[in-house]
Amino acid sequence: MRNAERQAPPPFFFRMRICLRRPTNLFFAFLCLSCVVFLVPVVLLSNFPVDLSASRSRKEVSGDISGIVKNFSLGRPSDALTLKQETDGGVKEPTGIVFKDRDYRDPPNSRNSTIHDTNLGETNGKVDGSRFGNGKGAERKQENAKDSNGGKKPEPSNRTTAGEHGEGARSQPVTSDKIWQMEDQLIMAKAYLQFAPLTSNHHVVRELKQRIKEIERVLSQAKKDSYLSRSSLQKIEAMEVTLSKAEKSYPDCSSMASKLRAMTYNTEEQLRAHQKQASYFTQLAGRTFPKGLHCLSLRLTMEYFTMQPEERDLLDKHNVQKPDLYHYAIFSDNILACAVVVNSTISKSKEPEKIVFHVVTDSLNFPAMMMWFSLNPPGQATIQIQSLDDFKWLPASFSSMSKQPGVNDLRYTSALNHLRFYLPEIFLSLDKVLLLDHDVVVQRDLRELWSINMKGKINGAVETCREGEAFNLLEMLVNFSDPVIASSFDAKACVWAFGMNMFDLKEWRRQGLSRIYHNWLQAGKGRQLWKAGSLPLGQLIFYNQTVPLDRWWHVLGLGHDSSISRRDVEKAAVIHYDGNMKPWLEIAIDMYRGYWNKFLDYNNPYLQQCNIHG
Repeated sequence: MRNAERQAPPPFFFRMRICLRRPTNLFFAFLCLSCVVFLVPVVLLSNFPVDLSASRSRKEVSGDISGIVKNFSLGRPSDALTLKQETDGGVKEPTGIVFKDRDYRDPPNSRNSTIHDTNLGETNGKVDGSRFGNGKGAERKQENAKDSNGGKKPEPSNRTTAGEHGEGARSQPVTSDKIWQMEDQLIMAKAYLQFAPLTSNHHVVRELKQRIKEIERVLSQAKKDSYLSRSSLQKIEAMEVTLSKAEKSYPDCSSMASKLRAMTYNTEEQLRAHQKQASYFTQLAGRTFPKGLHCLSLRLTMEYFTMQPEERDLLDKHNVQKPDLYHYAIFSDNILACAVVVNSTISKSKEPEKIVFHVVTDSLNFPAMMMWFSLNPPGQATIQIQSLDDFKWLPASFSSMSKQPGVNDLRYTSALNHLRFYLPEIFLSLDKVLLLDHDVVVQRDLRELWSINMKGKINGAVETCREGEAFNLLEMLVNFSDPVIASSFDAKACVWAFGMNMFDLKEWRRQGLSRIYHNWLQAGKGRQLWKAGSLPLGQLIFYNQTVPLDRWWHVLGLGHDSSISRRDVEKAAVIHYDGNMKPWLEIAIDMYRGYWNKFLDYNNPYLQQCNIHG
């Protein structure tokens, strides 16, 4: 019995204790246990359906662990987690391969790449069972296995989005931060070149110049194309390296700061000088009479005096004194400007036969103005050309009345501008007249202006100020430090515009406004009560005598403000090129020139002979 008991096999736990005493057996036990731990999730993942919506949400929420998720989805835990054996036979903990933020970024359209880059077949929101079959998943599995056996690993996904599919290196979409980064690099590189000593750091200087050329070339291409190549991204990195070298080459921050301040000061001085020079040239160009217009005036004048006296006046004047017609007054010495005003008004009018133009010019330009409209009559409308010298009733000192001390600009001292204050005397038989400046273009029928309610006022005009704005107020044009001005006017009164004004001449005569004009001229002698020009004086004369019109009747600023939208310009009944940049000058704003040019026929032989083109 004892022998039988002695020969019986040892119990299970006794055999287990003996096996665990051996080191090799202990190692294999732990290895089997580890395999069980890591293979169970894989088996469960392959046998149970996975909700793609959940995987999408996890992908969107957590992008930092995308490296591990990708390796598990390919069914290759051995690549993602590796076991290493110590020399003493111990076992290390598994180490996960996680891409760092600077090495891995989700490519564009990450929601789609979450599915397609891992070859998850989607069927009604479930994972296709062929994921581990012989389809694309198997091919991807073989490629990854090749990588784990020493093959070349794919490029990080921030370099290309198509390398894993074997389609070749595809360019990365340009992002604004990359463009900004390159622009900042250019600024820094050029700044370092300014600090470069003449006798040292030649290699850094050469390298900076080379990098600058490369970055500028990349920027020029990026403006046309929407993709940056891999080589372009490499140039950005190369520039960073070069800037680091430059930073180490010029460690003296105090001297660099002093030189930078000097550069900033010099640049600001140059900018101020250029701005002052540009302003002077703009003012000079605005005052200068263009050569082409001077040629046109001379040729027309010569043509006028070659005609017989009885042939010179070919214009129809039978309607000039009828008060029930639409009368327009234009004071100008510019032939082309008057032609545009006349042509645009007639082209937009629904009753051109009821229009009468009264053009008043000086004696020098009177023959040319007569000749032009004799050769180019205004269709069914009537036009009357008058000379300033024809008004014998004007004061003898009228030419000097409009001049102010220290003001030599003809735009402000012109007698034609101040002639508008004598409208009731010029048009004795008329009750209403619409005054148009010669630098306007009419874009809509203006008949409605003759039927507006003037409310007992004399002037109908558009106000140039807006609610809440601190400019275009009366205090900007008039000297309120004078006690007479301060006691008579409100400094915050809104300024209205000259250029398109409906005047009630009957009410003007009744209130004797011309007498008020002369009184203010006398008060202004020897004192600077208002700025130069007829506009400030008109604000005083027609103070509390102006009816505001809708702003779309008259849009101003096309001669100095390029920010006026095309919608506002095209909606306006009258557009006004006030400012220095007149449409007949070369300095005109190009985007507004077309509204003026379309009312001139540049094929006219006189314009061709004087080389006047649109």
